[in-house]
Amino acid sequence: MTAFPDGDEGGNPAGVALDARGFDDAAMLAVAHEVGFSETAFVVDPAVGGDPRHLAVRYFSPVAEVPFCGHATIATAVAVADRLGAGPLRFDTPAGGIALATEGTDGGTTAAFTSVPTQVRTPDAAVQAQLLGELGLAADDLDDRYPLLEAFAGNWHPVVAVADRARFDGFGFDPAAVRALMDAQGWTGTVTVVHDPGDGSFEARNLFPVGAITEDPATGSAAASLGAYLRHLGRLRPPARFTVRQGRHVGRPSVLVVDVPVEGGVTVSGTARVLGAAA
Repeated sequence: MTAFPDGDEGGNPAGVALDARGFDDAAMLAVAHEVGFSETAFVVDPAVGGDPRHLAVRYFSPVAEVPFCGHATIATAVAVADRLGAGPLRFDTPAGGIALATEGTDGGTTAAFTSVPTQVRTPDAAVQAQLLGELGLAADDLDDRYPLLEAFAGNWHPVVAVADRARFDGFGFDPAAVRALMDAQGWTGTVTVVHDPGDGSFEARNLFPVGAITEDPATGSAAASLGAYLRHLGRLRPPARFTVRQGRHVGRPSVLVVDVPVEGGVTVSGTARVLGAAA
């Protein structure tokens, strides 16, 4: 499946195993490594308490388990809804319970997840400096409206806002060095680099060095975390909606819609389709 596509070639691919009962950790990791996508979702219980709309789901990258993955959640929800029909779903994940809504439209099935309760914190100044150094950015490159913070909506993501579009497009990084920093800081999600074009949306680049992957085309947990970050800063007035555009830099344009309530979890919605299927 590919989630959050914007056009025929867009979206973030995710593996989806709709019945992984009997798979142990080693088997799930082996499958995720073989599939090679940034994450694969494994439905380890397709009917919690006998309810087929209540599932237990785990997520593995090619190298490790991750607590939550937004794009694989959307992909799994669409796959389940295409089998059972549109309507509410609930996923039990290592990060906590996730409420979902699915809806059939003329363009296919759409899905929305509401994250676990969010958190925002300030990283140590030395860690901020190290991260900027790994990205080849200076403090002067940052948008002073958006300080460098860490945000959580299932995974921890540092949020780096770059003021200039050209710097946002042109920064580079050493994947191994960024991965080492992420592991050291417990950033199980992505390094989220954003740019505010001034039209009420955000463009994002989400760095996720794992295997052959360096940059994620669409990151649902990062979009939810960005909503929490903006709410924390008072940069929007909840209830509020904004759009995240991602994936242009890796040739897989994606669009994620984010709804931010006054408090509690943040909702991220989008579409998903089988890889290779026309939009």
